[in-house]
Amino acid sequence: FFAPKNDHICTRIEHVMHVATIAATICRALDLDVDLAWAISLGHDLGHTPFGHVGENILSEIRANRGGFMHEIYSLRVVDHLAGYGRGLNLTYAVRDGIISHCGEKFEQSIKPVFEVKDLSAIRSLTSYPATWEGAVMRMSDKVAYLGRDLEDAVQLGLVKSDRLPPLVPRVLGSTNSDIIDTLVNDVIATSRKSGAIGFSDPVFEAVITLRDFNYRMIYLNPILASYHSYFRRILVNLFSYLEDLFSRFGPEGEGYREEGNRLSIRFGDFLTKMRDFYEKTDGSYDNAVTDYIAGMTDGYAIDCISEIMIPKKFELEFDEFLFREEKIPE
Repeated sequence: FFAPKNDHICTRIEHVMHVATIAATICRALDLDVDLAWAISLGHDLGHTPFGHVGENILSEIRANRGGFMHEIYSLRVVDHLAGYGRGLNLTYAVRDGIISHCGEKFEQSIKPVFEVKDLSAIRSLTSYPATWEGAVMRMSDKVAYLGRDLEDAVQLGLVKSDRLPPLVPRVLGSTNSDIIDTLVNDVIATSRKSGAIGFSDPVFEAVITLRDFNYRMIYLNPILASYHSYFRRILVNLFSYLEDLFSRFGPEGEGYREEGNRLSIRFGDFLTKMRDFYEKTDGSYDNAVTDYIAGMTDGYAIDCISEIMIPKKFELEFDEFLFREEKIPE
């Protein structure tokens, strides 16, 4: 749910912590590397844009002639290059592979690692599966973390009534988020031990797909939420256009951005100054600079930025100051 003002509604960072604890629990039960699963989980959604998957699709359309945009691939770009203003993080191959291969929107009943070393920088689609057991566990944990929580949040917001759930879901999984997580985690542990793959049992997987379909119909494609998508498009399209225009005028020199007279411009100029070595020596150009800056925004920051460049506070204050001036309007 975008820009929640209700502290009881799950944010992206809270989702990440849910995934990390779920993946760690499953890995501990299966005698796998808990630290590896935890690290993959913490990094898996760093590439998400403002407004979640809707924002991701909009940014992909904006960048259609530059290869589109996928948050899984961008998450790897964040940890490899953008973190630390171009220095990146010194992560192992297994963590990096788990991040780019996490794709939580595909619902397979079971997953096995591919056990191969891939050129992660060459990946351009979401067909790649994790190379490790821990990566496979994290990929499953992503779904475990959001299915029940999205339902619980939708009930909290009044979008869904819990008594509308298909009967199979509460009967097999439970009707609260904690019950659903408990059922799914225990089922993954028991089924994985028996089958030799990270996955769900047949009856639980049937209920998972039923809940997924219900969530898509009643939450993700809900007309109330969909009515905001055009606003998100205007926000991101205008932010992208504005920052591209700034760069075409001022280039990588940070000083020119102060002349624009708003905080977004100043911060973007500061970002370019700090990232200059990366764009010129590693990336080879500034083609992705605007995307990098926008994709690093939260929902709230994107909304604040568009408000600032459309209706800056300075504009409002000018009239107040004018009222208190001693000089009169010339006749």
